[in-house]
Amino acid sequence: MVVTKKVVLRFPKRLVERPIIYRLVKDYDLEFNILKASITPEQEGLLVLELKGDQKEYDKGINFLVKGGVKIESLSQDVTRNEERCTSCGACITICPAGAFELEPETRLVIFNNEKCIACGLCIPACPPRAMEVHF
Repeated sequence: MVVTKKVVLRFPKRLVERPIIYRLVKDYDLEFNILKASITPEQEGLLVLELKGDQKEYDKGINFLVKGGVKIESLSQDVTRNEERCTSCGACITICPAGAFELEPETRLVIFNNEKCIACGLCIPACPPRAMEVHF
């Protein structure tokens, strides 16, 4: 059975320069999509990934990460739009790194695609009417 999950990986500074994602691909045949990354040598690293692969291999890969000292969290926050507050001003379109917002050419309304959202939260402070909300 194939699974696709979004996870947050936190690397202690001793692991930042190791090829951990390479091992997930090579040893466990997992596909990955980096949704957000913040990795600085000599500091903690943070990766938000979408991992996809066979359930057994996924479990083995997660076990490898845990044994290696990587902290793993499920991406448990979700960004939603309060439709009543949204004025379709478009401020969110330019700030979103994932392209989760699009301007509908005919209606000039802003469309929010939650499937593309990586829950980075950049749209929340950028939204003048405060229509974007984060839920944990």
